[in-house]
Amino acid sequence: MQDSNFFLKALANGNSRIIGLMYSQFFPKVKRFVLDNKGQTTDAEDVFQQALLQLSVRYKAKPFEIKGAFEGYFFTVCKNLWRRELKRQKKWVTNAKVVELVDENVDAAEALLMQKRWELMQHFYEQLSANCNKVLKLYFEKVPFAKIVMLMEYSSESVARQRVFKCKKKLIKIIKQDKRFEQLKEL
Repeated sequence: MQDSNFFLKALANGNSRIIGLMYSQFFPKVKRFVLDNKGQTTDAEDVFQQALLQLSVRYKAKPFEIKGAFEGYFFTVCKNLWRRELKRQKKWVTNAKVVELVDENVDAAEALLMQKRWELMQHFYEQLSANCNKVLKLYFEKVPFAKIVMLMEYSSESVARQRVFKCKKKLIKIIKQDKRFEQLKEL
């Protein structure tokens, strides 16, 4: 598998062969997520395309580096876009005479803010111990605690829960100590 920067450069250069490869490798997971969360295939296609576009535009404007796997990073971008769309749909009025206007600049600003928050969290996540990294990765992937106990060789589920709690608490503490945290906090 290629490194993350390979995909970013391919996106920025409009390399259709690599973008096609991304569709074949990454789209099924995005589609499954959208379908499992009140969406249609066309919604998944829109989210996927929007994520490609956002990453491409952002990388062209200011190149950045993804330290982890591109697929996980990209999937997170897609999940965030779909969750934001679901949240926006809740605010829609069903009266046919009322049309909600969406400011594209606000949408792009929200995406950039979410991206910056993700990068800040990722930066400090990598500074945690290998054990914390592994246990939080399993937790964020929604692996059941019973399986975390087995994989991490903990003595019980309560030990696993305590370890997750302590690692999350440590991550939150070091993020909040960074001066960028205040700038990226919700207004």
